[in-house]
Amino acid sequence: MNLPRLLPRRVTLRARLTLIYGGLFLVAGLVLLGTTYVLFNQQLTRSAPKVLTLGKPSPSAIADGEAPMRQMVFFSKNGEPITRADAERLMADTENWMREQRATLHEAATTSLLTLGGIALVVVGGVAAGFGWLVTGRMLAPLHRVTDTARRIAAAPAAGRGLHERIALRGPDDEVKDLADTFDIMVERLDGSFDGQRRFVANASHELRTPLTLGRALVELAMHRKSASEDVKQLGENLLEINFRHERLINGLLLLAGSENEITERLPVDLADVVGHVVTQTAPEAARAGITVHEQAVEAPTTGDALLLERLVHNLVENGIRHNTGEGGWVRVACRTRDDGRVEVEVGNSGPVVPPYEIPALFEPFRRLGADRLVTAKGAGLGLSIVRSVARAHGGEVTARPREGGGLTVTVALPACPDEDQEPGLS
Repeated sequence: MNLPRLLPRRVTLRARLTLIYGGLFLVAGLVLLGTTYVLFNQQLTRSAPKVLTLGKPSPSAIADGEAPMRQMVFFSKNGEPITRADAERLMADTENWMREQRATLHEAATTSLLTLGGIALVVVGGVAAGFGWLVTGRMLAPLHRVTDTARRIAAAPAAGRGLHERIALRGPDDEVKDLADTFDIMVERLDGSFDGQRRFVANASHELRTPLTLGRALVELAMHRKSASEDVKQLGENLLEINFRHERLINGLLLLAGSENEITERLPVDLADVVGHVVTQTAPEAARAGITVHEQAVEAPTTGDALLLERLVHNLVENGIRHNTGEGGWVRVACRTRDDGRVEVEVGNSGPVVPPYEIPALFEPFRRLGADRLVTAKGAGLGLSIVRSVARAHGGEVTARPREGGGLTVTVALPACPDEDQEPGLS
């Protein structure tokens, strides 16, 4: 039988420290109260009255000072001595009365001590726990700052985005400040590493363009000579095809490196116009492949870089055309405004069956599916990587799911354009 969980799944460090402080205070208070009770009980028993004089003592008792009660001689009111039996009975009654009074006094004092002490302990313990909660919150505030900064960096739309943030904690030079300073050093090194990686990709891509352009010119020159044989022309066509693939790869790397940067200037863009333009651009390729492209575009305003958004939609449609079943296949492109206020572009296509566990890998650079991993692949393996980078740079997200019967459906959700009566989304 499963019992319902009465306690929260996660108890914060602040709550645990408060419970520890409060528990230790209550234990110390209980020990103090118990010790006070024992000492009070001993003192009360030791100081209880043991002698009660009911008359004049004998001359010998006076001479000896305060004699014990058993050596006293009692007299009646008229001055005559009473009998021994009456005196013993009188002493027994007196002792019983004294015992009852002592028990009553002991019970009243003990009850008062325990009741009032317990109430005081609970009140002071609650106050101590409250002060412990406040003090613990002040002590853990720097840790919350470290956690918030780490979460903002982790929630950045791209891996290298947000690494410019620093904690820059000020305060006493203690363990918490050491942790914050170490975190700042780590983030600074990561930021430099990501920047260096992006600069390397961009510089390498630019440097590789020159030899590829020169190689293409030499091949075309050799092919168009009058003395060129058919074998040379066929070899030239193969080399040009390989050269074209390399150029596309370099362009994709440049675009991927550029799309990792944050969009600094956002302009209004209607995704319906972008979808219509991309469908027109890809129509010749779709016709050659025998693929039918269906367009369902309604107004979907957003803000961002129009060229990057066009590349995003173009890559999705191009992937849908190239990774399809061939003659008789189809691609559906739609854009709309969702109920949550965001806009989305959805591209679905027929094609081979895509295992669900393969989908995350398709968004990684140079990752292809199945036979497309060969050197003669239809693309460079950067299409969906660029789509994800562009979407993240615009504050959006990309999801993909396999279709029943084969193919893939990719959805890109982007923030909607602000209303005209609000501040424009420009920076």
